[in-house]
Amino acid sequence: MPEALPAADAGAAGRDETKRSAPGGLVLGVLLSAMFIVQFDFFVVNVAAPSLERDLHASAGMLELVVGGYAFAFASGMITGGRLGDLYGHRRLFVTGMAAFGAASLLCGVTVTAGQLVAARLVQGAAGALMVPQVLAVITAHFPAASKPRALAGYGMASGLGSIAGQVLGGALLETHLFVPGWRLIFLINVPVCAVAAVLAARHLPAPVPGGKAGLDPVGAVGVCLALVLVLLPLSLGRTSGWPAWSWICMAAAVPVAVGTLRWERALTRRSGSPVLDLTLFRSASFSSGMIAGIAFQLYFGSFMFTLTLLLQSGLGLGPLAAGLTFAPMGVLFGVSSLLGRRFMGRYGMKVLLAGSATTGAGLLALTLLLHASGASVGVPWVVLCLCLIGFGNGLVLPALIGAALVQVRPHKAGAASGVLTTSQQFASSAGVAVVGATFFAMLGASPTARDNAHAMTGSALIDLALVAAVLSMCWLIKRRTEAVGVADT
Repeated sequence: MPEALPAADAGAAGRDETKRSAPGGLVLGVLLSAMFIVQFDFFVVNVAAPSLERDLHASAGMLELVVGGYAFAFASGMITGGRLGDLYGHRRLFVTGMAAFGAASLLCGVTVTAGQLVAARLVQGAAGALMVPQVLAVITAHFPAASKPRALAGYGMASGLGSIAGQVLGGALLETHLFVPGWRLIFLINVPVCAVAAVLAARHLPAPVPGGKAGLDPVGAVGVCLALVLVLLPLSLGRTSGWPAWSWICMAAAVPVAVGTLRWERALTRRSGSPVLDLTLFRSASFSSGMIAGIAFQLYFGSFMFTLTLLLQSGLGLGPLAAGLTFAPMGVLFGVSSLLGRRFMGRYGMKVLLAGSATTGAGLLALTLLLHASGASVGVPWVVLCLCLIGFGNGLVLPALIGAALVQVRPHKAGAASGVLTTSQQFASSAGVAVVGATFFAMLGASPTARDNAHAMTGSALIDLALVAAVLSMCWLIKRRTEAVGVADT
């Protein structure tokens, strides 16, 4: 975000900000390691699915649970994780989550049955839900205004690079057989990283801001988790099961659970209680608009990474490593534009969001036209060129959207805001994989050929293009709103 933006440091908990030294690069690196790891572990399992099926004799339903179990444990716990960080200290929750994530990764790496792996992945997702909300919370509450643009750019870069590294490094690790099979390495590699990060976090993350402690909201926490699980579980498992009756019943049941939870949270707020879901956050136009745009972005990004991986391996016949390396230039340009975006935002303001969305849309449109014209005979170099455009645009958009959503959040609400924001993004990514993935498989047919894969990718890319158009529209609205209040545009 532009450095001229009004910072949230002037909030109620900001009274002690001036007494502490600004967090440095080591603190930011420790924080960003969490975002990288959880994104890496979400995407890397897609590449490892054939190996898991062979070595653990995992059924299609078990494979879906390996991916989906992590996703819904992660998504359903982040709002509670963010609120716990506000109550008991972001450093304490971060260290606990990082240590638990490392332990769960060790369990994943030594499992001998598919059921054990599913259980370990559930624990891994829950651990991620404890530590990830603390990343944005610490940046929002403890970083001074001048440092926040760099920190948010790093957050967006770590998120995107973790997703892409899941494809690139995952493919490389799967073909590495040092002491254990490659699929075990994709989990075991987390253990030393988490151990080092937990120790550094305990020593160097900022201490909690002194202040009163509010009570917990167990009813709200259970209600939020239950509503999310009732949606994420059928989205994760419904397609491979043929969308049985239970999947529709679960999604229908999510509506009254969500409505009842919202009513409880509203009543608790009126009684001056401490709701796990802080509805006052949505009074901020910047938070609401940024969150909606982020949801549309993650719907596109999660589904695009999933379907393109299927096209590269099943349609174009690439192996895991070659398919992963196809994403590498995209990841490099994502990182470059994430870092450049901070400078651009300082000079051009919210116009960068529009330019980034347009660049991503141009890359998607070019890929769609290429696939439509060439089908399965499309050259990989042309695909890589389109991915470079998409990656550069993504790097401009994602950090700026996060900054736009959090710019007016008060430090004492940083954990709650971060939990809501990251939950919505994770939910959108999972929903994108499920919904757009279902469209992809429906177009693929029962006995797909290489050309059928290209045709299915064309259809899913058109959906993703529409989602990027929605992001562009929301970015234009954010720009108009910030101009109306005299913020962020020069």
